[in-house]
Amino acid sequence: MKTNLLNFDLNGLTEHFSQMGEKPFRAKQVMRWMHQSGASDFDEMTDLAKSLRTKLNAEACIQVPELMMSQESSDGTRKWLLDVGTGNGVETVFIPEAERGTLCISSQVGCALECTFCSTGRQGFNRNLTASEIIGQLWWANKAMGVTPKNERVISNVVMMGMGEPLANFDNVVTALSIMLDDHGYGLSRRRVTVSTSGMVPQMDRLKEVMPVALAVSLHASNDAVRDTIVPLNKKYPLKELMAACQRYLVKAPRDFITFEYVMLDGVNDLAKHAYELIDLVKDVPCKFNLIPFNPFPNSGYERSSNENIRIFKDILQQAGFVVTVRKTRGDDIDAACGQLAGQVQDKTRRQQKWQQLIVD
Repeated sequence: MKTNLLNFDLNGLTEHFSQMGEKPFRAKQVMRWMHQSGASDFDEMTDLAKSLRTKLNAEACIQVPELMMSQESSDGTRKWLLDVGTGNGVETVFIPEAERGTLCISSQVGCALECTFCSTGRQGFNRNLTASEIIGQLWWANKAMGVTPKNERVISNVVMMGMGEPLANFDNVVTALSIMLDDHGYGLSRRRVTVSTSGMVPQMDRLKEVMPVALAVSLHASNDAVRDTIVPLNKKYPLKELMAACQRYLVKAPRDFITFEYVMLDGVNDLAKHAYELIDLVKDVPCKFNLIPFNPFPNSGYERSSNENIRIFKDILQQAGFVVTVRKTRGDDIDAACGQLAGQVQDKTRRQQKWQQLIVD
């Protein structure tokens, strides 16, 4: 079987070329061709010796997920469904804004964490994505979006907030992050790459040590009783432990704050008392809040908070001195909004197995 070079960051690719008897600079050349030029064929790499291209064609490949579907929203949001084999597909979303272009990347086929308000979580879990399937989403989007008139890449920011829990697929996500940050890859800054987690505390500590990018935490509740219900992982890592992990992460984080994501669920977590509880909960964690109006999906059992409740909730937090944004609903006409990504997950039978593994680990 040919080796897919998209599974390697620069260190891995350098080691692979060393085993082939090639000089380290060849790895940098190939990495630039794959990620900066979007090459998928070794014969495109004209500065490589013909003998090396022949060897690579025989032993290696550049295999990205195949495009199954592309959609564009009325607001300019774009969504791609990518084929990751055996009837499974993952979704990637590009969100254009005035000052930046953000790509939302998936890390798993489905999700095992069963957050009750999330369409992806309702769908089940199949498997982790490989590093090539993760970085392949950025590869595809770069090809599709191109560059600005100033010859700058349209995609300036990446958020690991698509399907799946990134830190449950730690090694492959870290490899993909390494490629995103590498100057021979996509050259993104740590401040412009964000990993979102539901609160996997040990993996947050590991990420701090090996790849400290910006961190967002899917908080969604102000007390353990509510969070136990809507984010079941909280039963393993309750809020006190999660807040301590956030404080530890900030020691090496590229930004001096944690972003707390908070989906607004009518009558569940959106009352004034919940806002005051939040203020007390995060008093020792430099942070900002991103309030997310719930995006309904069939049989969710939840309703979106009223605009008035969201306004009151936001005002209470702001009056306490916090930076608070309310996420604009983008791409909901193509099911590309937060919590709506569902992809195409065929095998739903392994969720409990994976969940038990996460609890044990």
